[in-house]
Amino acid sequence: MIIYSKSQYMGDGAIGRLDTPIKMLIEHESDLMKKKGGICDWLFNKEKSNHFAETVIVQKGFNCFDYVPEGGAAVNDCVAETFTMSIEHLQFMKEFTITAEMMEDANFGIAAEAKRRIQNFVRSYYQTINKACASAISCANSAFINFAGARISTTSPDGMPLFHRNHYWGYEEASGNQSNYFYGDFARANGSYSIEKAENSLYSLAAALRNMKDENGDPTGYVADTIILPGNQPKLEKMIKQICGSENAVGTANNDVNIHYGNWNIIVIPTWNADCDEMIIMSSEANKALGGNLFFERVPLTVSSWIDHHTGNYNWTGRCRFSLGFGSYKHILKVTADEEALETATALAD
Repeated sequence: MIIYSKSQYMGDGAIGRLDTPIKMLIEHESDLMKKKGGICDWLFNKEKSNHFAETVIVQKGFNCFDYVPEGGAAVNDCVAETFTMSIEHLQFMKEFTITAEMMEDANFGIAAEAKRRIQNFVRSYYQTINKACASAISCANSAFINFAGARISTTSPDGMPLFHRNHYWGYEEASGNQSNYFYGDFARANGSYSIEKAENSLYSLAAALRNMKDENGDPTGYVADTIILPGNQPKLEKMIKQICGSENAVGTANNDVNIHYGNWNIIVIPTWNADCDEMIIMSSEANKALGGNLFFERVPLTVSSWIDHHTGNYNWTGRCRFSLGFGSYKHILKVTADEEALETATALAD
C-alpha cells in the first residue's frame, strides 16, 4: 500500500495534469515489484505495527501432560518468560525532482527521463527493504550492521548475535548453551570443491538444526528446507544446486539415492559478498512458528509532492518507517570457512 499526501498545488493546471499520471506510474511500478518479490518476502515474517517499537518475548513452553490417577487434580504448569527484546522502527526517506523545463517540454505528459526517475524511486524503496533484510541475515554473526546510515541490531533475544556458538537455552534449573554457527571447510577437500564433502556437511548441519533444544531442553525437531548462498560464489552455488537437483548420487555412475533431492529451496542473495565459502540453512516452518526473521512495517511508503518556488521544480518525497530483527536463533544456522570465525563458531565435525 502507498499513501499519498494531498498536494497543496492541485489548483495549478500544469501540476494537476501531471499529478495523476505520476501516481498511476508509481502504483504500477509498485505492483510489479510486489509480484517479483524479494529477500524480505522469501525469508522474513512480515507484519504491520502500530507502536513505537515491537517487543519480542521468548517463553518456556509447557512440559508434557502428567499422569493423574482417577479423581486426581491436574498439575498446574506455567509459561514463563525467558528473554525479552525490543525492535525499534527506523525512518528512511528519498526524494526525486521533475524540473520545470521537463514538465513544459513534455506538454503536460510525463517525459521519458521523468518516467525513469519515478520507476527508480519506487524500486529504491523496495531495494531498501530487501537490501536491509539481506544485509542483516548475511552479516548476523556480528551484533549489528550499519545500513544506509542506520544501526540495526542483529542479536537474538538472548543478547548474542544471531549466529553464535554460545546461545542460551532453558529456564532456571534446566539450561545450557548450544551453537548455530559453525566453522570448517564444509564444501572442500584438499583445497578443491568436493560434492561428497558438501553432501555430508549439509546432512550434518540439517541434523544440528533439527536437534536444536527448546527452552525445556527437548529437540525442536524442525526440518531444514532452505539454503541461502552468497551471490559472489558461483562455483559453490553450482555445486549446491547440483546436489539438491540431482535425483541420484551426483557425479557417479551408480544409482544411489540422493537424500537431498527435492528437500531444499535455494535462495541466492546477490548483495551478499562473502570472502570465503559460506552458507546459511533455515527451516521455514521454524521461522514462522518461532518468529525467527521479523520485519515490521510501521509506516508504508508515504508520498508527498511540492513545488520549489525558487526553481519551479516539482519535487516528490517518499517516507517510510520499518524495523527488522530476529525473535529466535533456533530456526537457522550458518557455516563458514573463515578462520577468524573460530572465536565465535563451533568447529564443524568431519
